[in-house]
This record gives sequence, structure tokens and C-alpha cells, in this order.
Amino acid sequence: MNSTPGRITKAVVPVAGLGTRFLPATKATPKEMLPVVDKPAIQYVVEEAAAAGMSDVLMVTGRNKRPLEDHFDRNWELEEALTRKGDADRLARVNAASELAAIHYVRQGDPKGLGHAVLCAAPHVGDEPFAVLLGDDLIDPRDPLLTTMADIQAQHGGSVVALMEVDPSQIHLYGCAAVQPTGRPGTVRVTDLVEKPEPGTAPSNLAVIGRYLLDPEIFTVLRTTEPGRGGEIQLTDALRHLARTPECGPVHGVVFTGRRYDTGDRADYLRATVRLAWERDDLGPEFRSWLREFINDPARQPLRPAA
Repeated sequence: MNSTPGRITKAVVPVAGLGTRFLPATKATPKEMLPVVDKPAIQYVVEEAAAAGMSDVLMVTGRNKRPLEDHFDRNWELEEALTRKGDADRLARVNAASELAAIHYVRQGDPKGLGHAVLCAAPHVGDEPFAVLLGDDLIDPRDPLLTTMADIQAQHGGSVVALMEVDPSQIHLYGCAAVQPTGRPGTVRVTDLVEKPEPGTAPSNLAVIGRYLLDPEIFTVLRTTEPGRGGEIQLTDALRHLARTPECGPVHGVVFTGRRYDTGDRADYLRATVRLAWERDDLGPEFRSWLREFINDPARQPLRPAA
């Protein structure tokens, strides 16, 4: 049964992944703590949730994730040192992380997939709609995706997923949605979902990206969802059940066309860092000048592997 639409205040952020694509940097440092310019990636995600009015954030963690807790906690020694130096700017930036939201933590334990991670949040979330934000996707604050999704959820109830058009040759890397149009531009009704479809079988080129607003009915479905692709409990499979079961749905999609920074692999992480640094008022002018000189330097030679 659908919950009553209303203001969503709780966000769940799964952060139990091992970050193997960034080894050896992530051997002792959680991938979510890798800096994007001068903030860890996870802080951008929590800032986005807070900006959308979600003041209660639950992180679903795993082993070796203690630095995340430390980052969002107070650091009295550092604050005292910055206060003595009169460094108000850095002090404000340090304090900002601990003042964003009420942040809670639960261990996932077994790495059984995104669906299992979301299910770990059930005792905390209770019987109310909630958001799920994946840390690999950073959404530019000038494009309030979560607010748009919340408007759709408040209007229709059920669940809402963020979708993005991708090149058809890349759709097999994502969850993919079959959709029907609605009367609202940029909003579709999701009729089916497939996790990482085999090449040539995708129902569309609309990929599910890492933002969800979920009806608590998802917990009921996840408890009986069998492991799917990769032997994991897939959130996509549970959403598919909701989309195909009228009494459980509806599931809507917001087709996002704004600025998204993907930190999920090394090349995209570098692109995200350059783009965000490029646009910074404090760093951008100098960085843009250097980057143009670097690109146009005729003496620059590509690096070659050492013999």
C-alpha cells in the first residue's frame, strides 16, 4: 500500500563498496573520501540531500569506513587550532560538514548488493517515503534534481527514479527503464526496468542514475527479492516489481538533462574534478589559464611508461 505523499526528510546513502577501481588509493581510504577539488565526494552528496530538505541522513557502511564518520563529526582540536590562528574561513569550511544534517550509520555486513543495502535502512526509515543517493553521482547544486523528484512524488505518491539518456552502446552498463509519456515534460511513467540489459535487448536508452525517492513498500518487496545479476539483490529488480504491480506503484521517472559529475571510475573522476575546479570562483581563473597553456604547449609530450 502506498504511503501518503508528503515532505521527504530522510535520505539513505549506501557507502559499503570497496572501491576496487581506485586501488591502491582505496586500500586504506574509503573511495567516498577521495577529494573532488577540496571536498570529499561524499560531502557533495550530503550537501545535495540537505539542500532538498532532507535533514536525516543514514549511511549504510561497511568495514574500513570509519573516516566517513570522522569527517562528519566535530574535530575540536582542529577547530581550536584554527580559532587560535584566526583562520575563520577554514574554520567555517571545517564546521560545515558537521552541521549539514543529523547523520546516522548502520553496517551492511554482507555485501549482498544495493537492494540489500537499502533494506538495511528499513528500521531507521520506518513507514515513510525516503531518498536514496548513490555517492558516485554528483549532481550540480544549480540543477535541483531531488526537489523536482520530490514534487512528482508529492503529486503522485509511489516511487520516483532519476533517468538520463545515454548512448545506446552504453545502456548495458546501467539499469534501463521502459517508459510511457505523461502530460508533464521531462516526466515519464516507468512500466518496466531491466538491470544491465544484454546488448540489443534494452527497452530504451534511458538509464537509471543514482537518485531514487522510494515508497516504503520497497522494503516488503526487497525482503522477497531473489539475487539477480551478479548474484546480488538488485534494487532495480524490486522497483521492477513495483512498476509492474498497479497496487504497489506507481513508479515515475524524471529525465535529467542537467549537470552530473560521475566519480565512479578514474577517467570520469578526473573529468569531474576538472569541471568543478574550472567553475570555482576562487580557483577557476588561475586554473583555466594554466590548463589552456598546458593544452596548447607545443613542447608538451605524452608520458610514456618507464622501460
